[in-house]
Amino acid sequence: MATIARRRGLDPGDIAIWFGDEARIGQKNKITRRWAKRGTRPSAPSDQRTASTYIFGAICPKEGKAVGLILPWCNTAMMNLHLAAISTDVAPGRHAVLLLDQAGWHLSDKLVMPHNITIVPLPPKCPELNPQENVWQTVCSLPTGPTSPQLSHAECIGGRGRP
Repeated sequence: MATIARRRGLDPGDIAIWFGDEARIGQKNKITRRWAKRGTRPSAPSDQRTASTYIFGAICPKEGKAVGLILPWCNTAMMNLHLAAISTDVAPGRHAVLLLDQAGWHLSDKLVMPHNITIVPLPPKCPELNPQENVWQTVCSLPTGPTSPQLSHAECIGGRGRP
């Protein structure tokens, strides 16, 4: 923190720690199995459709702020949109240190870094260091579908509408 503050010419008190991550939600099919006599091949129809979307989220626990976007893909372009959304939520004169895992789109050279955000990668295979992971456990356990009230609320939080 002190190093980032010194490099940016900021007071350490002007730095806010943010945690970010993304999660895929939607229909994820499982392999269909059926009991049958050996040597027979009974029909085992199953729904082969898949439909999913990605929620990009970031939280600043100290300031009680959260930013979320529901996006169709998970790549560098979508991460740029997420960074822009976080940047607008950082108070003027403050700087956000965004802690993220080391996914390729988090550390890409093609990221457009806002002037008020610095990304700090977390160590590999350490999701317990990121409190945003706890949010996904709750969100992903909710029922989804076009008429799901939870998804509608998530869309409102993500900026696609208002509650």
